[in-house]
Amino acid sequence: MQILTSAFVILEVLALFNVLIFVHELGHFLAAKWRGLKIERFAIWFGTPIWKKKINGVEYALGTIPAGGYVSLPQMAPMDIIEGKSEKSAETLPPISPLDKIIVAMAGPLFSFLLALAFAFLVWGVGRPEPKDKDSTVIGWADPDGPATKAGLKPGDKIVAIDGQPVTTFAPPSQDSITWRIVTSEGDSIAITYLRDGKESTVNVVPVKKPTKWYERKSLRKILVLPAHPAIVGDVATNSPAAAAGLRKDDEVIAFNGEKVYSPQTILAAEDKMTNNQARNGTFTILRNGKQMEISLVAKKPETPAEVGPMFGIIWLFNEEEVLVHPRPFDQVSEAAGQIFGTLKTVLSRKSDVGFQQLGGPVMIIRAYKNFIDSENGWRRVLWFSVILNVNLALLNMLPFPVLDGGHITLAILDAIRRRPTNARLLNALQTSCAMILIAFMLFIGFLDVGDWVRSAHQEREQPIVFSPGK
Repeated sequence: MQILTSAFVILEVLALFNVLIFVHELGHFLAAKWRGLKIERFAIWFGTPIWKKKINGVEYALGTIPAGGYVSLPQMAPMDIIEGKSEKSAETLPPISPLDKIIVAMAGPLFSFLLALAFAFLVWGVGRPEPKDKDSTVIGWADPDGPATKAGLKPGDKIVAIDGQPVTTFAPPSQDSITWRIVTSEGDSIAITYLRDGKESTVNVVPVKKPTKWYERKSLRKILVLPAHPAIVGDVATNSPAAAAGLRKDDEVIAFNGEKVYSPQTILAAEDKMTNNQARNGTFTILRNGKQMEISLVAKKPETPAEVGPMFGIIWLFNEEEVLVHPRPFDQVSEAAGQIFGTLKTVLSRKSDVGFQQLGGPVMIIRAYKNFIDSENGWRRVLWFSVILNVNLALLNMLPFPVLDGGHITLAILDAIRRRPTNARLLNALQTSCAMILIAFMLFIGFLDVGDWVRSAHQEREQPIVFSPGK
């Protein structure tokens, strides 16, 4: 049953992904019809067609490589490596004006932008789920041996600015988030301004990067902190120390060994430091139904998983309380555009650690859609993500790189300035070489995306925590 459910979700994701590609290519198709261009093929996905049918002189096809789509227009710029050999050489077809080329090239991004706007209106109406405390920038946990702690930061500090730039949230997609500011920082150290007991201070933190294998994306800068999150008990493992001591679901741990707790990670980190010969006790200050109490627990090693050390047996509630917001359509589109411009600026910066390999391709998009569909309020998240994706599709296609729509526009402008078309052989060679570069890049990104997905799926298959019955 689980296999059938997963297959159905994947089919839903592919169908939605194809809608986005179809609408973009439909823009090119309708503009080409309007301007009277020769249309050979309307294809979704690249590669050898697994299905095709000719209608009124146009071949409609579904390819084998799920990495986009195209409308074959030999009068624009032939791309034999992607589209296959043209039935009729572009040299034997009547030439078209640079204006026609620009109109047809711009139609695809325009349709993607209009689809983004349509999704944005839907999001405006039905709402978008957001964490209730997403605007919190309070540190919940800092690695005791990490760069933030070494610089003097500690749980409970409220970060207000990074490198002089204000922050309003902890995590992306906002560019005003702590994570984004750290990842995109460029200096040897990061100036972090924070509030503690009403007093503002600034420290310089030297970020670290986790070592990675050759087949993994390079790690980005981190200062090893996590956001504040209530330490609420979601459940307790049977026969565990927590169960024996009477901990209950919905109990909130407000202090551990006399220190205020800002995140469950405080207790999880304490467990990680224990070994079989160093099982320690912990004093928990619990808030239950408005009343405080103290409970002392001695950590115990579970039977499974065998590789873990002593634990208290608390299963934490990490589900964040969410609220529905109704952002205005043009604000959503503007925010999505700001994200892609900010990403491109960072990727193209020579000083930044963020490179092209941090970008995602079709596999990452499919994975994101699948995760959204599987989650609570998933259909609302899908609508919101579709706004972002269509804006990205529109803007990235406007980059002045041959094969992309922006490349066609650039070549058309050059033709207009020179008052003659680019040599057909030169154009074909340029298009072919750039198409090969694009295909190689998409395969590279796809390899990284698949690796991330496989490793993530392996980590999610955690063994249940089982304790032996007490004597």
